[in-house]
Amino acid sequence: MSHTETAEIVAKSFFSKDESTLKKHTTSEGYASLITVQNMLPDSDKEIEVEIIDEAIDGEIAWVRYKTSYDGKTGIFKLVKENDQWKVTNKGPREKGSF
Repeated sequence: MSHTETAEIVAKSFFSKDESTLKKHTTSEGYASLITVQNMLPDSDKEIEVEIIDEAIDGEIAWVRYKTSYDGKTGIFKLVKENDQWKVTNKGPREKGSF
């Protein structure tokens, strides 16, 4: 699966609160970080649409900027290769992505 496909799955599972799918496509640090934020979101029964706006790959790290139909805001995922699969992880406090 590509980094953009992984980012789309993670965004959809995050906003629809599908924790098993979310866990499958994130690192343990990324999962813990996303679950903390997810627990603050109100439930939504809307179908979540994800639009990939921009992407960049630098070796084993990828960055994906996306927008969802949940709130119309953009977000950025940092992805790393783990066991030859792209997974969303959390970025460091002062880490700057490609955008």
